Amino acid sequence: MKIAVINGGTRPGGNTDILAEKAVQGFGAEHIHLRTYQIQPIEDLRHAQGGFRPVQDDYDSIIERVLVCDILVFATPIYWFGMSGTLKLFIDRWSQTMRDPRFPDFKEQMSAKQAYVIAAGGDNPKIKGLPLIEQFGHIFDFMGMSFEGYVLGEGNRPGDIIFDQQAIETAGRLLKRSDAV
Repeated sequence: MKIAVINGGTRPGGNTDILAEKAVQGFGAEHIHLRTYQIQPIEDLRHAQGGFRPVQDDYDSIIERVLVCDILVFATPIYWFGMSGTLKLFIDRWSQTMRDPRFPDFKEQMSAKQAYVIAAGGDNPKIKGLPLIEQFGHIFDFMGMSFEGYVLGEGNRPGDIIFDQQAIETAGRLLKRSDAV
């Protein structure tokens, strides 16, 4: 099984990174730190004559790496009660990919994947982060992906996540409970 962590964290070594590392420890996962790539916002041309146009950025190279994986771990800090803008840009572009002739089976390929979510933030994230988990649930449902589990951790300042032992322990068991791994 090939695993990729699609990391929308904006701070190297931040709380999101720490939880994601714990979740895939021992699995040899590929880490895709979206902050290190240029991803342009989607220009919605679904209804325009000619449809979407190719975009000159790093998105296609990332989606090609994602498509060969069996398990996707979406990791994000909780910013304003949602996912980071970095991760949202990436997911928004799926609308374009679903209509891109270079990726004719995109939705079908994504539907074969198991998905997990890791999110960290301050201000009571185990309650206030639940709408984010629900949003991911809708995204995965639309794509036909199997939503296997999530971790919500509390950490505001860099490194604070280590004080949330419940999140650290849950992250450490997240993929281990899957029959597919």
